[in-house]
Amino acid sequence: MRILHVVPTYLPARRYGGPIFAVHGLCKALVARGHRADVITTNVDGDSQSDVPLDVPLSLDGVHVRYYASQFRRLYWSSSLHRALKASVREYDVVHLHSVFLDPTRAAARAAVAAKTPYVISPRGMLVRELIAEKSTLAKKAWIRLIERRNFANATAIHFTSKREWDDAKEVAIALPSPFVVPNGIDLSPRRDFARDDSTILFLGRVNWKKGIDLLIESLTSLPEMRLVVAGNDEEHYIPRLSELAERIGVKQRVEFRGSVSGDEKDKLLGSARVLVLPSISENFGNVVIEAMAAATPVIVAEGVGVAEDVRRAHAGLVVERKPQAIANAIREVSAEMGERGRTLVEERFTWPRVAEEMEREYERLRR
Repeated sequence: MRILHVVPTYLPARRYGGPIFAVHGLCKALVARGHRADVITTNVDGDSQSDVPLDVPLSLDGVHVRYYASQFRRLYWSSSLHRALKASVREYDVVHLHSVFLDPTRAAARAAVAAKTPYVISPRGMLVRELIAEKSTLAKKAWIRLIERRNFANATAIHFTSKREWDDAKEVAIALPSPFVVPNGIDLSPRRDFARDDSTILFLGRVNWKKGIDLLIESLTSLPEMRLVVAGNDEEHYIPRLSELAERIGVKQRVEFRGSVSGDEKDKLLGSARVLVLPSISENFGNVVIEAMAAATPVIVAEGVGVAEDVRRAHAGLVVERKPQAIANAIREVSAEMGERGRTLVEERFTWPRVAEEMEREYERLRR
């Protein structure tokens, strides 16, 4: 098959976190299964641009990526990307769109309809009523009414990475034609043996108001022997507020803001912490949770995290209320055996080859 993926931004723009890595992981795995997986995207990277050639294919791990300059960065609007989509969409068997509320999805959906090419939309966790209400409510509601309803109504199918994401989307007034669930995956590496530091709690991910980092900091008042490492980009300049909270409640000396991590530093954090905690309001999936489980590290997640039910069924950690005392109690209860069960779960369910095989079956269904 020839599959086109349309995403607002892409590697090397790592600051945008999980969705970019998930799309690239899927594309790599599809290429390994003998398919042609191409990407059309912009060169936006925060306030700057990725250092990449424009409007020419660039091969990343066998994935052919074409980048286009954006004239309106907030919506990733790009006239050259529009032209590329109109010219090339009909060459593909399936088009896969990975965003909502952003212009590349609108442009790709319109081009696919015109070319009579089936397309699938992955909302990537953005269709959550609470999140829409919290930020840019009027603009998002208007976008849903004027643009996204048409995009979804014309779609051949809607892809969710978890049942939780699907359930959240049902609460938004929008069509969900032929919905299906295929999770994100991971490149599973051989296990590395790091010495466990039972005094370290890890949060790893974008530093953002919805993640519940404030609750995690507050939980330290009940865990005097523990320290918290917060690792991740702070695009919204939220760390000063968290730091002020830690100082006010007397735990500042036990909270470390590490910044973005990757490579060996990230592997060591994941492999040596007592537990990874993700108490988010909502996560369509929770890539970092499967990364921690792959390192045999127990996890604690809130109900709003997409993989929470998988964690619960596998006894790979604990699912808790978003309350500081509940988090503190769970941190005391996690065990090494939970971490081992998490590793087994990842091996059986969340490797990219298995995920790509599932997605391949869905693409084949769309073509019939």
